[in-house]
Amino acid sequence: MLRITRNSVLVFVLFFCFISCDEHHVFDQYKAVPNAWHKDSIISFKINPPDTINPYNLFVNLRNTNAYKYNNLFLIVEMNFPNGKIIKDTLEYRMAEPSGKLLGTGITDIKENKLWYKDRVVFDESGEYIVHIQHAMRESGKVNGVDNLEGITDVGFRVEKPISNN
Repeated sequence: MLRITRNSVLVFVLFFCFISCDEHHVFDQYKAVPNAWHKDSIISFKINPPDTINPYNLFVNLRNTNAYKYNNLFLIVEMNFPNGKIIKDTLEYRMAEPSGKLLGTGITDIKENKLWYKDRVVFDESGEYIVHIQHAMRESGKVNGVDNLEGITDVGFRVEKPISNN
């Protein structure tokens, strides 16, 4: 029985090492969205890039459930640079197939989506960058935004080294 326990521990450790080995990530953080994501709720991330020379790819990460009832998602992403410069983008992402089946990875009812934001960004100012993410959803034909966006459970931001083509 001791042999089985040792083997089980070894398999667990190897499995953990395999799934946690992500040599490309520099920053990867999620923040939970309680119940529903209110239109005025801004989710923020503070990032201290490792250097001011190398390029990085940026992603918005989302976790959502089947309660997300839209085929797309509009986000406002704002990046504040250490010296005061601000870049603000309105982005649209496809979240479901035309059939209504949600996109993303995961075998449970929670899907993970890694949504491209910018590629090959050089953080050329040293210091802390702040990223703000807010949803900008509207229903077709309506002027006012969706007050409480249901189905989004977590919002994240990821900075990673580009995969080299060597």
